[in-house]
Amino acid sequence: MSLNIIVLAKQVPDTRNVGKDAMKEDGTINRAALPAIFNPEDLNALEQALRLKETHPGSTITLLTMGLPRAAEIVREAIYRGADSGIVLTDRALGGADTLATSYSLAQAVKKIGDYDIILGGRQAIDGDTAQVGPQIAEKLGIPQVTYAEEILEVANGKITVRRRLENGVETVVAPMPCVVTVNGSAAECRPRNARRVMKFKNAASPSEMAKLPEDLAARVEAAPELQIKEWGAAFVDADPAQIGLPGSPTKVKAIENVVFTAKESRRLDNDDAQIEELVKELIANHTIG
Repeated sequence: MSLNIIVLAKQVPDTRNVGKDAMKEDGTINRAALPAIFNPEDLNALEQALRLKETHPGSTITLLTMGLPRAAEIVREAIYRGADSGIVLTDRALGGADTLATSYSLAQAVKKIGDYDIILGGRQAIDGDTAQVGPQIAEKLGIPQVTYAEEILEVANGKITVRRRLENGVETVVAPMPCVVTVNGSAAECRPRNARRVMKFKNAASPSEMAKLPEDLAARVEAAPELQIKEWGAAFVDADPAQIGLPGSPTKVKAIENVVFTAKESRRLDNDDAQIEELVKELIANHTIG
């Protein structure tokens, strides 16, 4: 049984290394101060997709991302690891979207893709930490969803069996397909790039990138469909202008405060139980712990 798999992914600022310049004065992210990376849990989702592709010959993986044109970078990353193709949903009209508008836009793109069995994505993105987009997409598409997935155990007879990692244990569930599955960071890490695929697809480019390539290289990409990363706009996926971007986003950020913790003092302890016990008592006394 071959599968048509869509993997949802996001290019995010690396919020694991936030410094004092990470925020602008207006409270928005200073993306120039943070490197852009493949959202970590989306990589976990990609690995689950790649495992399904290995166990179900003839399966295809399409990576779908919404963002700036430079998000084609993570499409290439996915292709290097084993995905077949990718789509960047990009349009100025999509800017400023909250989770509701984002999920609507992505759901419209999924409808445009049309033929799919499983939609996989990370549990949440590290720049928002809402875990809302995947479930909202399932709701808009009217299909089942399985969240907190740690491993896809089986796909057979039109159903998917998933092990979920919950706060107090694990749970195994069976859901009919098509469905949306969001994957935890506790799932298997994504495999590294495949060297042969890097050499084969290193020149893969989106239309925005092709416009900046040397003429001979652009012609080479244009002549090879497998090197072409698709770019779709809001109109192409038949998105309602009132439901995308800022107009379609009921969530408004009132204020953001950038808090940077700095060490004010430090204390060096010897390998001595009495010193450690004294420090613990002090921390309990001033309510730092306990």
